[in-house]
Amino acid sequence: MDETTAAGAQAGSEPGVDRRALLIAGATAGGSAVLGGAGPARAAGTGGAAPTAPGAAPSVVTPGDARYPDLVRGWNQRWVGRPDAVHVVGSAEQTRDVVQSAVRDGKRLSVRGGGHCYEDFVFDPDVRVVLDMSRLNQVFYDPARRAFAVEAGAQLLDVYENLYRFWGVTVPAGICFSVGAGGHVSGGGWGMLCRKHGLVVDHLQAVEVIVVDASGTARLVTASRDSTGPLRELWWAHTGGGGGNFGVVTRYWFRTPGARGNEPSELLPAPPAEVLLHATSWSWDALDRADLIRLAGNYGAWHAAHRDPGTAFDGLCSYLVLGHRSGGSVSMVTQVDASDPDASALLAQYLEAVTQGVRAAAAPMSEPAGEHPALPGFATPRRIPWLQATRHLGTTNALVNDPTLHSDFKSAYFREGFSDAQLASLYDRLSRTDSGNATAGITLSSFGGRINSVAQDATASAHRDAAFKALWGIWWSDPSEESACLDWIRSAYAQVFAATGGVPVPNGATDGCYVNYPDADLSDPRHNTSSVPWHALYYKANYPRLQRVKDAWDPRDVFRHRQSVRPSGA
Repeated sequence: MDETTAAGAQAGSEPGVDRRALLIAGATAGGSAVLGGAGPARAAGTGGAAPTAPGAAPSVVTPGDARYPDLVRGWNQRWVGRPDAVHVVGSAEQTRDVVQSAVRDGKRLSVRGGGHCYEDFVFDPDVRVVLDMSRLNQVFYDPARRAFAVEAGAQLLDVYENLYRFWGVTVPAGICFSVGAGGHVSGGGWGMLCRKHGLVVDHLQAVEVIVVDASGTARLVTASRDSTGPLRELWWAHTGGGGGNFGVVTRYWFRTPGARGNEPSELLPAPPAEVLLHATSWSWDALDRADLIRLAGNYGAWHAAHRDPGTAFDGLCSYLVLGHRSGGSVSMVTQVDASDPDASALLAQYLEAVTQGVRAAAAPMSEPAGEHPALPGFATPRRIPWLQATRHLGTTNALVNDPTLHSDFKSAYFREGFSDAQLASLYDRLSRTDSGNATAGITLSSFGGRINSVAQDATASAHRDAAFKALWGIWWSDPSEESACLDWIRSAYAQVFAATGGVPVPNGATDGCYVNYPDADLSDPRHNTSSVPWHALYYKANYPRLQRVKDAWDPRDVFRHRQSVRPSGA
């Protein structure tokens, strides 16, 4: 599921798709913090003028305001803030003024963008000022920069709608419709087109960000791929360095490196006109230990064998939702670029490889095996227009905005398939009857392909040789269930990585964690007993460089949360 994260700058994640997959995958991706539907696509300017409403004053929401309870929480109801005020800003200049005021008054600041931060990085109890970026939501072509501008508060579905309807292009960002661009992009940005077009940051041309210098002055700067010196480093830090670290992003510009055309339609990837979409599921009543182990093992082995770029399968992306037994089923969704004349054959080869040796029969999606179907009607592959598929995958979930759900998540990148011990532990934790939470599970998502054509230090996103990633997730509505739910997810995660201190350390088999799926337990020696610190799991060898950017652009450590990039002297 993809997906955003922020104290000071947006934070990110990426929710997934079906009723069950959204419950398990949490978000793709990686958003910042706003609830609500995608709504109709907003008007996109065709010129270069910024379309923010002139003269519209920021709205300041304080505890006495009826809107306050809605604006101090995000998608994960586990975290509720109590700031002195929420500032709903309408321009970069207004945002700068709020930052300046918070610095002057010595008040802790955080940023709410799309609302999908998994941890309390936005709604920390110590935060006194929250910046709500939802009014900064425009998507337009900027001829002066020869790039597409996306404001930080724009939600992903609106980004896709505008880029595609007006210019026939897209960015390979996350799945869930309501993830905010601000934090999703800064954390790297994964989505269903990743194997063919890479991460969203691989197309990032420039970023507009509010920073605070050593004197305490807030200023608006623009850093681009073409910049030199410290500005170039500031741009680089926003290509996967995570939200809440260096400043407040107000706008991104996107253009694919090397794009040389004169028309906007030539400057970003064109998505496939159509995709082949397939969904299947297996009833836990039919699955036995050998079947589940074979299914998960096949998935990992296939992706490990196809992690390099330039194969016939670059246009395929798939996620396997290993739901807990109490949820009734395991499901898998696969999308293939239908412009490939061999699309049907490639899909058939993939499905054969992943299901080889699985004796349990797949259940038709029209008659789901469990109470949480995957994508009804797609048991037989269907060829549908790309934008229709993107909208369907991003919004097919009645519970994505359930106002009662609390949740917790953990992640891992895998360079190779699962070991036998890991497969055994997956089955053990998913099949146990002493845990009855139907939302618990593990989602495996495609990675590799074009992503792995980029050097690990070319962007701050260091995970450039992974094959797939995994997301552990669990939800609950009653606060009294929190302890039991945390016990399940912590033990399920620790058991898989028991040989490496309870976490997926970077080595030949695993490759750390996804910063857009933040996990505070990685900083806790009770849960991370390896010798690898949390920042090496997120950033690997890129962390010292990120610290140098922090020293240069946020010397007062204004933009911080409990897993923010630390100044080099801290």
